[in-house]
Amino acid sequence: MEGMSREHKRSLVDFAEFLKQKSRQSEQNLESQEKLQPLKQPRPDEENIINAIKRLRASFFMLNTDTLLDETSSLMTQHIVHGREAVEVIDDLETLFDQHYQNYLQS
Repeated sequence: MEGMSREHKRSLVDFAEFLKQKSRQSEQNLESQEKLQPLKQPRPDEENIINAIKRLRASFFMLNTDTLLDETSSLMTQHIVHGREAVEVIDDLETLFDQHYQNYLQS
């Protein structure tokens, strides 16, 4: 730094501070990209499908429920219209949410 004007030295220090700040922002961005873990709630012995969906949505809060809407509705229709057992549908709902969570982890 010898032979540099005071102005050039100040510019160099300013640039170093800029790089340091940029590095901190990059670290924060990496930390914010960490995947969230589900807050799995235990499945009650007796549960209806609506409550199961609420429980799964709360457990897998990080998932976009819009992407689950079609499949969730289809499973609910299987129970209501076609008489499929609620326990089987809830099993499938849990599998569905787990699959979407795995996709979330991969993204």
